[in-house]
Amino acid sequence: MHQRIIRLAVLIWFAALVAAGSAGAAEQFPRSIDLPQGFRPEGIAIGKGTTFYVGSISTGDIYRGDLRTGDGEVITQPSDGSASIGVAVDQRSRLFVAGGPTGQGRVFDAHTGDLLMTYQFATGTTFVNDVVITKDSAWFTDSMNRVLYRVPLDLGPAETLQLTGDLVLETGFNVNGIDVTADGRTLVLVQSNTGEVFTADPATGTTVEIALSEPVPFGDGILLHGQTLYVVQNQLNQIAVVDLAPDLSSGVVTDHLVDGSFDIPTTIDRFGNTLYAVNARFTTLPEPTTDYSITAIRRR
Repeated sequence: MHQRIIRLAVLIWFAALVAAGSAGAAEQFPRSIDLPQGFRPEGIAIGKGTTFYVGSISTGDIYRGDLRTGDGEVITQPSDGSASIGVAVDQRSRLFVAGGPTGQGRVFDAHTGDLLMTYQFATGTTFVNDVVITKDSAWFTDSMNRVLYRVPLDLGPAETLQLTGDLVLETGFNVNGIDVTADGRTLVLVQSNTGEVFTADPATGTTVEIALSEPVPFGDGILLHGQTLYVVQNQLNQIAVVDLAPDLSSGVVTDHLVDGSFDIPTTIDRFGNTLYAVNARFTTLPEPTTDYSITAIRRR
Protein backbone atom coordinates (compact mmCIF):
# COMPACT_ATOMS: atom_id res chain seq x y z
CA MET A 1 0.00 0.00 0.00
CA HIS A 2 2.83 2.38 0.90
CA GLN A 3 4.45 1.80 -2.49
CA ARG A 4 1.14 2.52 -4.24
CA ILE A 5 0.85 5.83 -2.44
CA ILE A 6 4.39 6.74 -3.44
CA ARG A 7 3.73 5.80 -7.06
CA LEU A 8 0.49 7.78 -7.05
CA ALA A 9 2.28 10.80 -5.58
CA VAL A 10 4.97 10.55 -8.24
CA LEU A 11 2.35 10.35 -11.00
CA ILE A 12 0.50 13.39 -9.63
CA TRP A 13 3.77 15.31 -9.39
CA PHE A 14 4.69 14.34 -12.95
CA ALA A 15 1.26 15.33 -14.29
CA ALA A 16 1.51 18.68 -12.54
CA LEU A 17 4.98 19.19 -14.00
CA VAL A 18 3.75 18.42 -17.52
CA ALA A 19 0.75 20.73 -17.09
CA ALA A 20 2.99 23.52 -15.85
CA GLY A 21 5.31 22.97 -18.79
CA SER A 22 2.41 23.11 -21.23
CA ALA A 23 1.12 26.29 -19.66
CA GLY A 24 4.58 27.78 -19.83
CA ALA A 25 4.88 26.81 -23.48
CA ALA A 26 1.52 28.41 -24.25
CA GLU A 27 2.59 31.59 -22.53
CA GLN A 28 5.58 31.82 -24.86
CA PHE A 29 3.21 32.57 -27.75
CA PRO A 30 2.26 36.27 -27.77
CA ARG A 31 -1.40 37.24 -28.03
CA SER A 32 -0.50 40.05 -30.41
CA ILE A 33 2.24 40.01 -33.04
CA ASP A 34 3.50 43.29 -34.44
CA LEU A 35 3.98 43.66 -38.17
CA PRO A 36 6.18 46.30 -39.82
CA GLN A 37 4.83 49.84 -39.64
CA GLY A 38 3.06 50.90 -42.82
CA PHE A 39 2.91 47.29 -44.07
CA ARG A 40 -0.86 47.20 -44.82
CA PRO A 41 -1.37 43.44 -44.31
CA GLU A 42 -4.24 41.31 -45.58
CA GLY A 43 -3.61 37.56 -45.94
CA ILE A 44 -1.97 35.06 -43.60
CA ALA A 45 -0.75 31.48 -43.96
CA ILE A 46 0.89 29.31 -41.33
CA GLY A 47 3.52 26.95 -42.68
CA LYS A 48 5.86 24.43 -41.14
CA GLY A 49 6.49 24.63 -37.42
CA THR A 50 5.54 28.03 -36.04
CA THR A 51 6.34 29.98 -39.21
CA PHE A 52 3.73 32.32 -40.66
CA TYR A 53 3.54 34.47 -43.78
CA VAL A 54 1.63 37.72 -44.32
CA GLY A 55 1.19 39.65 -47.55
CA SER A 56 1.14 43.43 -48.08
CA ILE A 57 -1.68 45.06 -50.02
CA SER A 58 0.33 48.13 -50.97
CA THR A 59 3.71 46.69 -51.96
CA GLY A 60 3.12 43.00 -52.65
CA ASP A 61 5.83 42.14 -50.11
CA ILE A 62 5.75 38.96 -48.03
CA TYR A 63 6.60 39.05 -44.33
CA ARG A 64 7.77 35.83 -42.65
CA GLY A 65 7.57 35.54 -38.88
CA ASP A 66 7.49 33.17 -35.93
CA LEU A 67 4.31 32.66 -33.89
CA ARG A 68 6.36 31.75 -30.83
CA THR A 69 8.66 34.76 -30.73
CA GLY A 70 6.78 37.32 -32.80
CA ASP A 71 9.98 38.09 -34.69
CA GLY A 72 10.17 38.24 -38.47
CA GLU A 73 11.34 39.98 -41.62
CA VAL A 74 10.29 40.87 -45.16
CA ILE A 75 11.66 38.13 -47.43
CA THR A 76 10.75 39.39 -50.90
CA GLN A 77 12.40 41.95 -53.15
CA PRO A 78 10.53 45.22 -53.88
CA SER A 79 8.25 44.96 -56.91
CA ASP A 80 6.45 48.01 -58.34
CA GLY A 81 2.72 47.67 -58.92
CA SER A 82 2.30 44.41 -57.02
CA ALA A 83 -0.22 43.49 -54.35
CA SER A 84 -0.42 40.51 -52.03
CA ILE A 85 -3.91 39.70 -50.76
CA GLY A 86 -4.70 36.05 -49.90
CA VAL A 87 -1.71 33.81 -49.17
CA ALA A 88 -1.35 30.01 -49.01
CA VAL A 89 1.69 27.77 -48.52
CA ASP A 90 2.04 24.22 -49.84
CA GLN A 91 3.99 21.19 -48.60
CA ARG A 92 6.94 22.11 -50.80
CA SER A 93 7.31 25.48 -49.03
CA ARG A 94 6.02 27.54 -51.90
CA LEU A 95 3.79 30.55 -51.36
CA PHE A 96 0.80 31.08 -53.65
CA VAL A 97 -0.30 34.71 -53.50
CA ALA A 98 -3.46 36.39 -54.81
CA GLY A 99 -2.68 39.68 -56.53
CA GLY A 100 -5.90 41.67 -56.04
CA PRO A 101 -6.48 44.36 -58.72
CA THR A 102 -3.41 43.26 -60.70
CA GLY A 103 -5.36 40.17 -61.83
CA GLN A 104 -2.32 38.05 -61.00
CA GLY A 105 -1.38 35.04 -58.97
CA ARG A 106 2.27 34.73 -57.97
CA VAL A 107 4.33 31.86 -56.57
CA PHE A 108 7.31 32.41 -54.27
CA ASP A 109 9.93 30.23 -52.64
CA ALA A 110 8.99 30.47 -48.96
CA HIS A 111 12.60 29.99 -47.86
CA THR A 112 14.34 32.55 -50.06
CA GLY A 113 11.50 34.83 -51.09
CA ASP A 114 12.45 34.35 -54.74
CA LEU A 115 9.64 34.80 -57.26
CA LEU A 116 9.12 31.49 -59.08
CA MET A 117 6.16 32.23 -61.34
CA THR A 118 3.66 34.93 -62.23
CA TYR A 119 0.25 34.13 -63.72
CA GLN A 120 -1.85 36.84 -65.38
CA PHE A 121 -5.34 35.49 -64.79
CA ALA A 122 -7.33 38.54 -65.86
CA THR A 123 -7.15 42.20 -66.87
CA GLY A 124 -9.63 45.03 -66.56
CA THR A 125 -12.27 44.59 -63.83
CA THR A 126 -10.79 41.99 -61.51
CA PHE A 127 -9.76 41.42 -57.92
CA VAL A 128 -7.93 38.15 -57.29
CA ASN A 129 -8.67 37.84 -53.61
CA ASP A 130 -7.89 34.55 -51.91
CA VAL A 131 -6.25 31.19 -52.53
CA VAL A 132 -6.37 27.65 -51.16
CA ILE A 133 -4.12 24.64 -51.80
CA THR A 134 -5.62 21.24 -52.62
CA LYS A 135 -3.76 17.99 -53.27
CA ASP A 136 -2.89 18.97 -56.85
CA SER A 137 -3.85 22.62 -57.36
CA ALA A 138 -3.99 26.14 -56.02
CA TRP A 139 -7.43 27.72 -56.44
CA PHE A 140 -7.85 31.52 -56.56
CA THR A 141 -11.05 33.54 -56.19
CA ASP A 142 -11.96 36.68 -58.13
CA SER A 143 -14.31 39.02 -56.27
CA MET A 144 -15.37 40.78 -59.46
CA ASN A 145 -15.97 37.80 -61.73
CA ARG A 146 -17.93 34.54 -61.53
CA VAL A 147 -14.85 32.38 -61.92
CA LEU A 148 -12.11 30.55 -60.09
CA TYR A 149 -8.54 30.28 -61.33
CA ARG A 150 -6.63 27.01 -61.04
CA VAL A 151 -2.85 26.69 -60.95
CA PRO A 152 -1.52 23.11 -60.95
CA LEU A 153 1.07 22.44 -58.29
CA ASP A 154 3.59 21.48 -60.98
CA LEU A 155 3.28 25.17 -62.01
CA GLY A 156 1.92 24.33 -65.44
CA PRO A 157 -0.51 26.61 -67.33
CA ALA A 158 -3.36 28.16 -65.36
CA GLU A 159 -7.02 27.45 -66.12
CA THR A 160 -10.20 29.47 -65.60
CA LEU A 161 -13.23 27.68 -64.16
CA GLN A 162 -16.62 29.31 -64.77
CA LEU A 163 -18.89 29.19 -61.73
CA THR A 164 -22.51 28.17 -62.30
CA GLY A 165 -25.46 27.29 -60.10
CA ASP A 166 -26.69 29.16 -57.04
CA LEU A 167 -24.03 31.86 -56.80
CA VAL A 168 -25.17 35.12 -58.42
CA LEU A 169 -22.90 38.16 -58.78
CA GLU A 170 -24.10 41.35 -57.08
CA THR A 171 -22.73 44.89 -56.89
CA GLY A 172 -19.52 45.10 -54.88
CA PHE A 173 -17.21 42.35 -53.64
CA ASN A 174 -18.55 38.89 -54.37
CA VAL A 175 -16.59 35.66 -53.83
CA ASN A 176 -13.88 36.31 -51.28
CA GLY A 177 -12.53 33.61 -48.95
CA ILE A 178 -12.03 30.01 -50.06
CA ASP A 179 -11.22 26.72 -48.36
CA VAL A 180 -11.45 23.02 -49.15
CA THR A 181 -12.92 19.99 -47.40
CA ALA A 182 -10.56 17.46 -45.84
CA ASP A 183 -11.12 14.97 -48.66
CA GLY A 184 -10.22 17.62 -51.23
CA ARG A 185 -13.39 17.08 -53.24
CA THR A 186 -15.32 20.25 -52.44
CA LEU A 187 -14.40 23.91 -52.30
CA VAL A 188 -16.19 26.27 -49.89
CA LEU A 189 -16.68 29.95 -50.76
CA VAL A 190 -18.06 33.01 -48.99
CA GLN A 191 -19.73 35.87 -50.86
CA SER A 192 -18.92 39.10 -49.04
CA ASN A 193 -21.74 41.33 -50.24
CA THR A 194 -24.58 38.85 -49.65
CA GLY A 195 -23.28 37.01 -46.60
CA GLU A 196 -23.94 33.69 -48.30
CA VAL A 197 -21.72 30.60 -48.30
CA PHE A 198 -21.48 28.05 -51.09
CA THR A 199 -19.92 24.76 -52.04
CA ALA A 200 -18.21 24.61 -55.43
CA ASP A 201 -17.35 21.51 -57.43
CA PRO A 202 -13.75 21.92 -58.67
CA ALA A 203 -14.49 19.64 -61.61
CA THR A 204 -17.60 21.38 -62.95
CA GLY A 205 -17.79 24.81 -61.29
CA THR A 206 -21.29 24.11 -60.00
CA THR A 207 -22.08 26.08 -56.84
CA VAL A 208 -24.70 25.15 -54.24
CA GLU A 209 -25.70 27.49 -51.44
CA ILE A 210 -25.19 26.26 -47.89
CA ALA A 211 -28.39 27.27 -46.07
CA LEU A 212 -27.20 29.21 -43.02
CA SER A 213 -29.28 30.02 -39.96
CA GLU A 214 -28.27 33.65 -40.55
CA PRO A 215 -26.13 35.41 -43.18
CA VAL A 216 -22.49 36.29 -42.58
CA PRO A 217 -22.15 39.73 -44.25
CA PHE A 218 -18.69 41.20 -44.82
CA GLY A 219 -17.35 37.65 -45.01
CA ASP A 220 -13.65 37.79 -45.84
CA GLY A 221 -11.17 35.00 -45.10
CA ILE A 222 -12.59 31.63 -44.08
CA LEU A 223 -11.21 28.55 -42.36
CA LEU A 224 -12.79 25.10 -42.51
CA HIS A 225 -11.84 22.76 -39.65
CA GLY A 226 -13.76 19.50 -39.70
CA GLN A 227 -17.45 20.46 -39.69
CA THR A 228 -16.76 23.92 -38.29
CA LEU A 229 -16.45 26.90 -40.60
CA TYR A 230 -14.91 30.13 -39.33
CA VAL A 231 -15.85 33.25 -41.31
CA VAL A 232 -14.02 36.53 -40.70
CA GLN A 233 -16.54 39.39 -40.89
CA ASN A 234 -14.11 42.23 -41.42
CA GLN A 235 -16.18 45.40 -40.93
CA LEU A 236 -18.03 43.80 -38.00
CA ASN A 237 -14.78 43.00 -36.16
CA GLN A 238 -15.80 39.42 -35.47
CA ILE A 239 -15.39 35.82 -36.60
CA ALA A 240 -18.57 33.82 -37.13
CA VAL A 241 -18.49 30.19 -35.99
CA VAL A 242 -20.67 27.96 -38.18
CA ASP A 243 -21.51 24.33 -37.45
CA LEU A 244 -22.01 22.66 -40.83
CA ALA A 245 -24.20 19.67 -41.60
CA PRO A 246 -22.22 16.56 -42.61
CA ASP A 247 -23.42 16.91 -46.21
CA LEU A 248 -22.69 20.68 -46.22
CA SER A 249 -26.29 21.44 -47.13
CA SER A 250 -26.82 23.74 -44.16
CA GLY A 251 -25.07 25.45 -41.28
CA VAL A 252 -25.93 27.01 -37.94
CA VAL A 253 -24.12 30.12 -36.74
CA THR A 254 -23.42 29.19 -33.12
CA ASP A 255 -21.07 31.93 -31.97
CA HIS A 256 -19.14 35.08 -32.86
CA LEU A 257 -15.54 35.42 -31.69
CA VAL A 258 -14.57 38.96 -30.73
CA ASP A 259 -11.48 40.56 -29.28
CA GLY A 260 -10.76 44.10 -28.15
CA SER A 261 -7.72 44.25 -30.41
CA PHE A 262 -9.62 43.42 -33.62
CA ASP A 263 -9.30 46.29 -36.09
CA ILE A 264 -10.92 45.14 -39.34
CA PRO A 265 -9.60 41.57 -39.33
CA THR A 266 -9.46 40.11 -42.83
CA THR A 267 -8.05 36.59 -42.86
CA ILE A 268 -7.22 33.82 -40.41
CA ASP A 269 -5.21 30.65 -40.09
CA ARG A 270 -4.99 28.07 -37.33
CA PHE A 271 -2.20 26.77 -35.12
CA GLY A 272 -3.46 24.16 -32.67
CA ASN A 273 -6.43 25.62 -30.82
CA THR A 274 -5.54 29.20 -31.69
CA LEU A 275 -6.74 31.32 -34.60
CA TYR A 276 -4.49 34.07 -35.91
CA ALA A 277 -6.31 37.05 -37.45
CA VAL A 278 -4.67 39.82 -39.47
CA ASN A 279 -5.83 43.34 -38.57
CA ALA A 280 -5.94 45.22 -41.87
CA ARG A 281 -7.22 48.47 -40.29
CA PHE A 282 -9.12 49.53 -43.42
CA THR A 283 -10.79 52.42 -41.57
CA THR A 284 -7.42 53.90 -40.55
CA LEU A 285 -5.59 56.19 -42.97
CA PRO A 286 -2.48 54.23 -44.02
CA GLU A 287 0.73 56.09 -43.29
CA PRO A 288 4.36 54.92 -43.26
CA THR A 289 4.16 54.90 -39.44
CA THR A 290 0.76 53.19 -39.11
CA ASP A 291 0.94 50.20 -36.75
CA TYR A 292 -0.36 46.79 -37.83
CA SER A 293 -0.65 43.51 -35.96
CA ILE A 294 -1.94 39.95 -35.81
CA THR A 295 -4.34 38.91 -33.04
CA ALA A 296 -4.28 35.42 -31.52
CA ILE A 297 -7.66 34.19 -30.27
CA ARG A 298 -8.75 30.84 -28.88
CA ARG A 299 -11.00 28.95 -31.28
CA ARG A 300 -14.30 27.35 -30.23
